[in-house]
Amino acid sequence: MTSRPETSRPMNPLHHLPLRRNLRDRRFQALAAALALALAAALAGPVALIRSGAAVLAVVDITGSMNVRDYALEGKPASRLDIAKAALRRMVSELPCGSRLALALFTERRPFLLFAPIEVCADFAPLDGALAGLDWRMAWEGDSRVSAGLHRAIAMAGELDTDLLFITDGQETPPLPSTGLPPFDGRPGAVRGLIVGAGGYGLSPIPKYNDRGREAGFFGETDVSQENRFGPPPADAESREGYNPRNAPFGASAAKGTEHLSSVREPHLKALAAQTGLAYVHLDGPDGLAAALGSAATPRPLPGQIDPRPLLGGLALALALSAFLAGLVPARFLRPSRM
Repeated sequence: MTSRPETSRPMNPLHHLPLRRNLRDRRFQALAAALALALAAALAGPVALIRSGAAVLAVVDITGSMNVRDYALEGKPASRLDIAKAALRRMVSELPCGSRLALALFTERRPFLLFAPIEVCADFAPLDGALAGLDWRMAWEGDSRVSAGLHRAIAMAGELDTDLLFITDGQETPPLPSTGLPPFDGRPGAVRGLIVGAGGYGLSPIPKYNDRGREAGFFGETDVSQENRFGPPPADAESREGYNPRNAPFGASAAKGTEHLSSVREPHLKALAAQTGLAYVHLDGPDGLAAALGSAATPRPLPGQIDPRPLLGGLALALALSAFLAGLVPARFLRPSRM
């Protein structure tokens, strides 16, 4: 009896169904992705990157007019100094690590440096505490010669190799003479930075405090100098009552005006910005100071690195847990319901 030669039989496609089903199974796919992410986490290393940071000297005007409450914070009236402090604290929290900030106070005619530039992340707590503790009672004089203070702040920023952030309402006390801005001895644009005008655009009364630091009303017209009578008299001096070129070159009557009221002196601050090469922005509230500084300051590259391993490992763990939890759910709950 002769046997028939064996012929090759076609492979049954059903033999590959289990493999195909596994490949299409969502739990299998999740576990495979988790394995790939775990391997990537084991093999990956830190990735170098370059960020843009800042090095800035922040100078805060703490003179009497900065106590004017023409802002609102959390639904309550807030002074210009309160908003300046809140804006600086928020700005520091938004600056990238590696940025540095120095802090100075302005009153009378010069800034006083509280501390040299420090790193905003490593020293965030003392930096934030120093900004929160700024107070008008730290002032050592009552005058506010903003132009002179700004010129000296620019020189200080140049010595510290930083940009400048100068926050003030721009109210000169006593007022500038009729000759206008004092000359600027520096080179415009040599120091970059920002003048920040604090205060509302309408005139508001300036709070007055007694010797114990308690509020005792507001300044009146006769409490402050309404005109600077040093230097040459103004062009209209001859038309004033009691004018005498020798004995009364400014007239015989006391000057009248609104210097006992305060608003942001924006035209004056913009003139100072044009004179010194700085930018100008109005302080609308606690937000936006970091972005305004970033557009005006010197770009300072900060070398850094990012480690992707925690992210990759976390994703791998999440996928593995999802596959495990999906296996605990009864199959009937995973099937689509029929209407």
